[in-house]
Amino acid sequence: MALNISSTVILNNIMTTQLDLEELKLNIDNMFLVINGIIVSFMQVGFACLEAGCVQPKNVTNILMKNILDLFICALSYWLVGYGLAYGGGGCGYYGKEFFAGVGMPSSQNGVWFFQYVFAATAATIISGAVAERCNFIAYIFYSVIVSGVTYPIASHWIWSPDGWLLKIGYSDFSGAGTVHLLAGTCSFVAALFIGPRNGRFSIIAPNEYNGHSMPLVATGTLLLISGFLSFNGASLGHITKPGDGVIVANSVANTIFGGSGAAVVILIMAKAGLVGESRWPFAMTINAVLNGMVSVCGGVDQYTHFSAVMVGMIGCIIYLVLQWVVPRLKVDDPLETTAVHFGGGLWGVIATPLFVKGGFWNNPDSMPLLKSNLIGAGSIIVWSVVNSVILFGFLRVFDLLRVSKEKEIIGLDMSLHKEQAYPVTNICIENGHKSSNKTTVIRHAYDNVAMQHTLQQ
Repeated sequence: MALNISSTVILNNIMTTQLDLEELKLNIDNMFLVINGIIVSFMQVGFACLEAGCVQPKNVTNILMKNILDLFICALSYWLVGYGLAYGGGGCGYYGKEFFAGVGMPSSQNGVWFFQYVFAATAATIISGAVAERCNFIAYIFYSVIVSGVTYPIASHWIWSPDGWLLKIGYSDFSGAGTVHLLAGTCSFVAALFIGPRNGRFSIIAPNEYNGHSMPLVATGTLLLISGFLSFNGASLGHITKPGDGVIVANSVANTIFGGSGAAVVILIMAKAGLVGESRWPFAMTINAVLNGMVSVCGGVDQYTHFSAVMVGMIGCIIYLVLQWVVPRLKVDDPLETTAVHFGGGLWGVIATPLFVKGGFWNNPDSMPLLKSNLIGAGSIIVWSVVNSVILFGFLRVFDLLRVSKEKEIIGLDMSLHKEQAYPVTNICIENGHKSSNKTTVIRHAYDNVAMQHTLQQ
């Protein structure tokens, strides 16, 4: 009898211990996603600094406001609709059918929700660089809601949901080369095409190159994006408590750096040889090439060897250079080169995965079937993104909501839309023989004078 009681106690203790271990694993996995999601959210800071440094001083407040609000507007749209479409289940291979507005979603999935939400916000933020300096603010709100709530979630369901049709045919994309970057890059190109170039950008007589105004901001933003990328790729595994997880995460982080390194080597060699750019050591072109290299390895970053990651980054840099030359020749004004960086890097990342994982296509008999699946996936993502973008940005353009007026663009979006300038204007304005020291009056007259001069030149 005593033996039976002891056996029961031991069995209960074992079961309790197992339950405690499962609970501990769930807690660790959730903290892994939450902490890395917070780090990925700092990419918003990176985009804010990068974009602010690449635009004119009169549009900096506008860019900063967009990048800040992205976190909150996208949170609402992803909570209300997006997460349900992405991971709601329901047995449909094309979209989810549950968890809209969090209804029925287990609290244990909040960590997953948060990490996936920052991916959705990143996809929407990328587009803001393509339409910078002339996009209406209401248009920004509109496209952020649609992209983070519908366009991106449905594509992510195809690829990362257990029901997804692309996943079932063998499509492989570890951390979003196609899901995030190819989709956002395609939307960016269509958005830039529909909104049109900035005033005078492609003028035949005297084209305005619209150079950025702050390289320190650009450099700071790039470094923040690089740090965010490490968590973006490393934490895409989604958990850290299964055997071998630590090795996969470490390999993903290392390969992210190696992808950027391969791109950095190529751009520096080509620039020094005088094959690209106007400078032997170009700054802006180098950082975009590095970002492209890091985007390019996203598809198979967990499986690449370090050498493969370097090679993928090198080829990605070449693709970036081709696109950053082609896009302006199409008269498409893309201030942050988002098409070249994200479309080019994303498309190559999807194609590179079957060619370089598991020792390369020369050693991997499964590479050709995987290449076929990934090409179908890439084509599907591009078509989906184009259709969504044409409807979205076409609607905004038809109803004259997409772009600000020429006068507002000349004055600058900071004052014409927000009445809050990023940099103070210290000039004292003389009007009707009287000196004015009122700050608002000084700023307004300064911008009005600039606007008048530009209008007269036109």
